[in-house]
Amino acid sequence: MTRQDTATPTGSLSAQGPSNTGYNNNPVPVPVITQTNSRDKWSKKMDFLLSVIGFAVDLGNVWRFPYICYQNGGGAFLIPYIVMAIFGGVPLFYMELALGQFHRTGAISIWKHICPIFKGIGYAICVIALYVSFYYNTIIAWALFYFYSSFASVLPWTNCDNAWNTENCTNYFLKDNVSLLVKVSKCKHSTNVFFLYRRNVLEIHKSDGLRNVGGVRWQLMLCLFLIFTIVYFSLWKGVKTSGKVVWVTATLPYVVLFILLIRGATLPGAWKGVVFYLKPKWEKLFETSVWVDAAAQIFFSLGPGFGVLLALSSYNPFTNNCYRDAIVTSLVNCLTSFMSGFVIFTVLGYMAEKRNVNVEDVARDKGPSLLFITYPEAIANMTGSTFFAIIFFVMMITLGLDSTFGGLEAIITAVMDEYPDYLANRRELFVLGLVVVCFLGSLSTLTNGGAYVVKLLEEFGVGSSIIAVGFLEAIAVSWFYGITRFSNDIKSMLGYSPGLFWKVCWVAISPAFLAVIHKSDAHQVTQSD
Repeated sequence: MTRQDTATPTGSLSAQGPSNTGYNNNPVPVPVITQTNSRDKWSKKMDFLLSVIGFAVDLGNVWRFPYICYQNGGGAFLIPYIVMAIFGGVPLFYMELALGQFHRTGAISIWKHICPIFKGIGYAICVIALYVSFYYNTIIAWALFYFYSSFASVLPWTNCDNAWNTENCTNYFLKDNVSLLVKVSKCKHSTNVFFLYRRNVLEIHKSDGLRNVGGVRWQLMLCLFLIFTIVYFSLWKGVKTSGKVVWVTATLPYVVLFILLIRGATLPGAWKGVVFYLKPKWEKLFETSVWVDAAAQIFFSLGPGFGVLLALSSYNPFTNNCYRDAIVTSLVNCLTSFMSGFVIFTVLGYMAEKRNVNVEDVARDKGPSLLFITYPEAIANMTGSTFFAIIFFVMMITLGLDSTFGGLEAIITAVMDEYPDYLANRRELFVLGLVVVCFLGSLSTLTNGGAYVVKLLEEFGVGSSIIAVGFLEAIAVSWFYGITRFSNDIKSMLGYSPGLFWKVCWVAISPAFLAVIHKSDAHQVTQSD
């Protein structure tokens, strides 16, 4: 990766694309980025698309969307979700892809060409990405621990004879014990998988909370080391290598989701779960919180503001159709979230059928608990449970790795483009140093109380911060850089200007969309305090 050259106003992009007549009438010299031939480029268009899809489609699509959907009106929730995607999420997604492709530089140095006073946004993006790497990869390490534990003829969470179980463990896998099935459905904290997750994977019972997180779990540290080793060798050579890796990590989850969907649809009680998932509650549409949840879900799902889209699109050809890319990848992301709901709720319907209870009695978990407690319980009841457990946790690992690739690439591209004189020919060493920093920063999440640290970083290190960054980015581009100039940039790449809809969204609707989410998120944090 080489340094970026700047040129004073010429009305063109140094032979990289069509002339940009939008700059001709500007009396103030506007720096325009040019790209040297030695800058990395995607080998194939699909490398880029799979990288973007892999980043956007992550664990949250599987554990958050289904829960948010049924909590906020089932099928009725799709209306605010689609509306917020059209007017908020997709325009911001398109904006970032266009910015990165036109200026061809990372999240820090791009601001000296847009509005230098906002350069702090680039540094904020890098800091937030570091916070994410400190806890997100730990969740992948938990999945790797489960993956290893699944290589057994009998899954370890199907009985109460393990060292980590207590006298409160109830084995509802006894097929002829109907009373125990009902008992367990009423108390979610007595199942085998609960003890595996809490007392064997996390060992959270040895911690008193954030004031005393305990020692580091060496088993999890080994899992995390393996995860970061994969990450390093996927990123060390740039998009030439990561673009090949995502052909596996971005496509494999869809193969597994399809297998689990087919299996789930054939289980008794599956239809009960689907009805619970999609049954519309139209009265929910009149609640403001439902619309705010829809906005937050689409924002965090598509991922504008994290600097990843800027970084990935900066390696595109100048005339690449980023508009089409934004529509296609956004659509794939939303459909994946919707499909994941069927994968989850067909299995929850099966669990309800087995226990002879309502689906709502087994659908109380959300977040990591859904993936590490509820779903493994259901898998253990299936024929061929070992196979389904293995592919399920492989899917979780690959979903997480793709997002990690994107997050760290955002930091790598931003820093290397900002300091090309020092880092241009030292990418391998820089990536190694970054991975080591991320590994060391993650150690606190590998302790007995690491789950508390994960929650702390997720709630206070990323949530409100990234929404504020996205809001400032949208304001800086639309109001300071100027929507006319930005539209002319897009015209120079695509040959046509964006329509009135996109301009209105960028100037007014999308910033308002982010302001509402940020206000709601800040209010929730205040209430939790």
